[in-house]
Amino acid sequence: MNTPVRLYAALPAAETGGKDKQQGLQVTALQRESLGKPVREVQVTGVAEVSCPADRASVRVSVTSTKESVNEVTNSISRRLEYILQTIRQHGIRDEHMSVRQFLHRDADTFSMNAEIVVTFSEFQKMEQMCRILLEKLDSSVHVGAPQFFHSAASLSQLRLHACVAAVENAQQKASKISQLLGESLGSPLLVREEETKEWRNEEEAAGREHSSTALPLLPHIPTATASSQVSVSFSFRDKSKKKL
Repeated sequence: MNTPVRLYAALPAAETGGKDKQQGLQVTALQRESLGKPVREVQVTGVAEVSCPADRASVRVSVTSTKESVNEVTNSISRRLEYILQTIRQHGIRDEHMSVRQFLHRDADTFSMNAEIVVTFSEFQKMEQMCRILLEKLDSSVHVGAPQFFHSAASLSQLRLHACVAAVENAQQKASKISQLLGESLGSPLLVREEETKEWRNEEEAAGREHSSTALPLLPHIPTATASSQVSVSFSFRDKSKKKL
């Protein structure tokens, strides 16, 4: 029985535009027995980073009122709430994307009520339009907070998937070039294994903007999420003997 033949090749690491360096090529061409026939394969690693901005934003709208009776303060808050909710719905926001809370308390001979509406947006232009209308039409008893941006669960799931797929594509490109270098023809993949994943948020820009000295108001910062993936992929080499038949 012939001894399996092993052939190793390696190239130096190449830097990418991301924070991490791309892993150097680690290629192994080997023969092993499978169903009585030697299987020749190449093993490579692939690394990729994918980023995406936040796709959701929540805005908190609060209303306060102080009156001498419960009915007065309730009616005052209700009128404002009705207008706010009507404005929100006119911008295509459904009820499941908003929440309303009301708090009533007594202070000596007066009654105060606070109402809070939290709205979640997926279209930032609609959010800006709604905030502008509320600030223009309502008095100072209504406060519109700054938007809080975040990533939805679906967005993060797609981000991780795209990072893994990109890493596999990079590994395939490496294997293809190595097979050409060795005078081989790349075959189908035998094994794909994700070895490492990382994920982080980019808040550095926002922190820097908050501490910068400027007279102009700062626009809300939209954070970015980045996912990285490292995979190990094995590809078979095509059998040269079949081409001769």
